Amino acid sequence: MLSVRMQRDQCIGPLVLLLVVGGYVVSGTESSDYSEAEVLPDSFPSAPAEPLPEFLLEPEDAFIVKNRPVQLRCQASPATQIYFKCNGEWVNQNDHVTRESLDQITGLVLREVDISVSRTQVEELFGLEDYWCQCVAWSSAGTTKSNRAYVRIAYDFWQEPLGREVRLEQEVLLQCRPPEGMPVAEVDWLKNEDAIDPSQDSNFLITIDHDLIIKQARLSDTANYTCVARNVVAKRRSSTATLIVYVSGGWSSWTEWSECNARCGRGWQRRTRSCTNPAPLNGGAFCEGLPFQRVTCTTLCPVDGGWTEWAKWSACGTECTHWRSRECQAPPPRNGGKHCSGSMMESKNCTEGLCARNKKISIEHASHPLAPGMGVAVYAGLVGALLLCVILVLCVGVLAYRRRCRHLHGDITDSSSALTAAFHPGNYKPPRQDNTHSLHPSAPPDLTATAGAFRSPLFSLQQGVNDSPHKIPMTTSPLLDPLPSLKIKVYNASTLSSLELPADMCLGDGEILSLKSVGTMGRERDYHSHTLSREPGLSTSATLGNLGGRLTIPNTGVSLLVPPGTIPQGKFYEMYLIINKWDKTTLPSEGSQTVLSPVVSCGPSGMLLNRPVVLTLPHCAQLDTPTPDWTLTLKTQTHQGAWEEVLTVGEETLSSPCYLQLEEECCHVLMEQLGTYGLVGQSCPPQPACKRLQLALFAPRAPCLSLDYSLRIYCIHDTPHAFKEVLDLERSLGGVLLEDPKPMLFKDSYHNLRLSIHDIPHTHWRSKLLAKYQEIPFYHIWSGSQRPLHCTFSLERGSLAVSQLTCKICVRQVEGEGQIFQLHTDIQETLPPHSPLPSGGTCLPSSQVGPYAFRLPDSIRQKICASLDAPSARGCDWRLLARSLGFDRYLNYFATKPSPTGVLLDLWEACHQADADLVSLATALEEMGKSEVLVVMTTDGDC
Repeated sequence: MLSVRMQRDQCIGPLVLLLVVGGYVVSGTESSDYSEAEVLPDSFPSAPAEPLPEFLLEPEDAFIVKNRPVQLRCQASPATQIYFKCNGEWVNQNDHVTRESLDQITGLVLREVDISVSRTQVEELFGLEDYWCQCVAWSSAGTTKSNRAYVRIAYDFWQEPLGREVRLEQEVLLQCRPPEGMPVAEVDWLKNEDAIDPSQDSNFLITIDHDLIIKQARLSDTANYTCVARNVVAKRRSSTATLIVYVSGGWSSWTEWSECNARCGRGWQRRTRSCTNPAPLNGGAFCEGLPFQRVTCTTLCPVDGGWTEWAKWSACGTECTHWRSRECQAPPPRNGGKHCSGSMMESKNCTEGLCARNKKISIEHASHPLAPGMGVAVYAGLVGALLLCVILVLCVGVLAYRRRCRHLHGDITDSSSALTAAFHPGNYKPPRQDNTHSLHPSAPPDLTATAGAFRSPLFSLQQGVNDSPHKIPMTTSPLLDPLPSLKIKVYNASTLSSLELPADMCLGDGEILSLKSVGTMGRERDYHSHTLSREPGLSTSATLGNLGGRLTIPNTGVSLLVPPGTIPQGKFYEMYLIINKWDKTTLPSEGSQTVLSPVVSCGPSGMLLNRPVVLTLPHCAQLDTPTPDWTLTLKTQTHQGAWEEVLTVGEETLSSPCYLQLEEECCHVLMEQLGTYGLVGQSCPPQPACKRLQLALFAPRAPCLSLDYSLRIYCIHDTPHAFKEVLDLERSLGGVLLEDPKPMLFKDSYHNLRLSIHDIPHTHWRSKLLAKYQEIPFYHIWSGSQRPLHCTFSLERGSLAVSQLTCKICVRQVEGEGQIFQLHTDIQETLPPHSPLPSGGTCLPSSQVGPYAFRLPDSIRQKICASLDAPSARGCDWRLLARSLGFDRYLNYFATKPSPTGVLLDLWEACHQADADLVSLATALEEMGKSEVLVVMTTDGDC
């Protein structure tokens, strides 16, 4: 710094001296001139002030390529000195290259300075800021600084293309940002090391930003893509991006229906389709739906023809023969049956050999013309036969009419109709056995049922009460014949106590309580009353009466509570509860809605209920957020198969037919109409909603005898039913659960679920997955249209001796939450069955009938209702009980019921079926000050 100042002072001294001398010379000259004129000026003019330096050229940003230094240059005028300052320090004077010139226009001196910046100088800089330099110019008026110029090293690409998987005909964008350099780099794209020329293939487009756009992805576009940047100095290659074009499967056309597999009676017809239009490729999704359809068919049984008895011999003819005939009408051939074999007519000699014509004539001889004498006899016989046929037809018609009238006035069901119906309530007349229509128009007739197959003992129930113990066995009597003035009831030993009629009950004519088969028949025919399919583990049923009961499908979270008094006194119904399989029902969701619960059917539909029943459904909506994220809707399915909205939670009105009590993991629906129900939901803006999912990891059952090994990860709803469904599926496939399922929240953000496998010991194992990860589309998970969803990681071990597998599987939603499976297993070691019960999956009996189904005794229930149903001036009535129990979201529903307290207690029973102790109810009553009810609960119940 001192050297710079000294140089500056040395330069200023001569300049001042020059100015003084010049001024002296000028003054001397002027004085001589003015002396001649003898006129002197009052003052002398001063020299004009020198302006500040102005930069005509400032240093620019530069990049160091390889080890070549960059040159920084600046130019200023007027300037006595110009120096560079880099990163706050002056550059040595010896490193400057200075040039001077004279501006021809202004006459001012132009000063230009250059410096060199090497790669070493830039790399030695430590700090957050890049390497920079600026010029500082001096003049007599002061100093001026130029803009900063940044010097950087040209390293790698700013942005490289990323590999991805795209569907066929989707637009693809591969981005590339080359390193900056001087001159600007030119960018080329390589496809499998071959240059891409958009002029040769119009499906490719390279943008001004050097991005590659594939307008419509083709199968041939599956390749490795590389971005190459080059200029005269260097050439750089980006990392290779792998593009995989996948094809999702499409169904072919349906084949023709096959022939009915039953030659006689009821059977099946089948048609198929294949996922080949197109076939899935490169990891594309498989076709949605079933590859086959099956419908019932009925084939009429073939009946072979049979001969009638031979008619009487005719009179002896002129040719010494007489004849007789028979017809193929006993029975006639029908439905493709065989025709009668043999001759329809035969003849023989009628003179015992006295006549020369003693040979038999065949059926062809009957067509020969008769003798003239026999014409009258033949025509007379034909007229008589015709009259006889007319008389027979009239008689048969009269008998049929009388028989029909007699049966129309009958009041008894026949056994065939009773056996095909599970239950007939009172005042219902089932159709006759000879009616060609089935009990239900949608169900085909059972052509295989015969009266002889029924072997259980039947007893007639007399009308008199005192004669009830006297039962007439009818095991050998024909079951299909009508039994007028007789009422039939079949007693089952296992349900005799629950089906017994009260002694004072009197049934009117035609009232049939029930008819159920026992003994070797089992209970198969009880299920013919409806066409819903019942699969093991997905359904339950029980015969319930006025005392009520509870139906529960174990380990699914689905139950139906029928409170006491729901069914009219003296009536019994065969009630059922069924979980519909996803592939056999239409889903209730539409648009942006998602299915949150299993679709459940309860029935029989259309039965008269005196009070609401409570249907419990598990759901997978995440509800623990402080603000409402869901719009929840309960839907029901009509008889035509369409879905209708029943109610939306929070928007109930007095016309709402149901009430929905929502809990964190399930909901309870109070309803008075049985049918098919399901819970759906959608996000409530602006906050996206979340579904609770479970991730279950399965592997083949040990020991593994192949080099191939697969890991399957299922993404299912966090409900007991969904997990049970996957367990049953894997059990049929021979899979085993490796560890407990992991919970995960899936957000309504339109982002896919990404699954990847890591840390595979490559010395012994190899992954067959081409891409780095797999993805399940967002819509497949959110809509719930595909069940169950899973991804498979296929591995291959180096030899059969390798048995240990250690890896990590990551599952996460893009820009969302995720889970990690840390797997360490021995594929040759046989693991014990790992089948944990789902949350809340306590083992409850499938059906409970009568008082044993309820935790609250009937006596306590009646006293609580009597105490709280009446309005209280202090507000200590059923409304306060609803608030204490958390059932006060829409009190108007309970207010419309004859006993609001009774409905509240029914809902409490359903909400506490697993932990139904009376403590919570007693606490609520104690807070209300109902001490008299507490005394009753203490004495009559167990608190």
